[in-house]
Amino acid sequence: MQLGIITAGRTATIACGALLLDMDGTLVDSQVCVERKWRDWCRRHGLDADELLRVSHGLQLADTVRLTAPHLDLAAEVADLIRREEQDTDGLRPVAGAARLLAALPPRRWAVVTSAWQRLAEIRMRHLDLPVPQVLITADDTAHGKPAPDGYLLAAARLGCPPADCVVVEDSPAGIESGRRAGMRVVAVATTFAPDALDALDADWVVDDLTGVVVLDPTPAR
Repeated sequence: MQLGIITAGRTATIACGALLLDMDGTLVDSQVCVERKWRDWCRRHGLDADELLRVSHGLQLADTVRLTAPHLDLAAEVADLIRREEQDTDGLRPVAGAARLLAALPPRRWAVVTSAWQRLAEIRMRHLDLPVPQVLITADDTAHGKPAPDGYLLAAARLGCPPADCVVVEDSPAGIESGRRAGMRVVAVATTFAPDALDALDADWVVDDLTGVVVLDPTPAR
């Protein structure tokens, strides 16, 4: 499969065995929902919401609670946050170019690797009429979330594609680090962080959104 990566008005053509995409911030603009959830939670517990949001992007829900409020009952807080988040779709929207890109990808050449859990990932993708991939790796599937490489390595294995032939698309520092640690090339999308902030990270390319990723040759997998 050939991909076009459009940066600064120029297109780089690359060979790609499989495209592995993050969900929140990459395919789904969930910023309104995510911030509403965390600001409400921080208000109830007397925590600094701005500080939490600075470190939480790309992390699994339990890891964020553990990092920012280790004194709370982890299981109880996670259960409550899960319930609230699954019921909230107000403000969700697809990232620009997401629907077009996914429609052009052969089914066995792409996967979603998300820090969300299975049910939430399916709720958000279906709410926006985005296809749920055959390979969906969530927080339910790995013991270690991003920035560990486990999720991306598992997606590559399930697609039967060597890690070096995979391209990751991510919006957060934790996700970019996860893809790099998996030995994969990484496209950073500037949907959550500014391009200059992403330039300082170890991504191969930085694009504004998914209109900057184009399938040039959608040759199906054997």
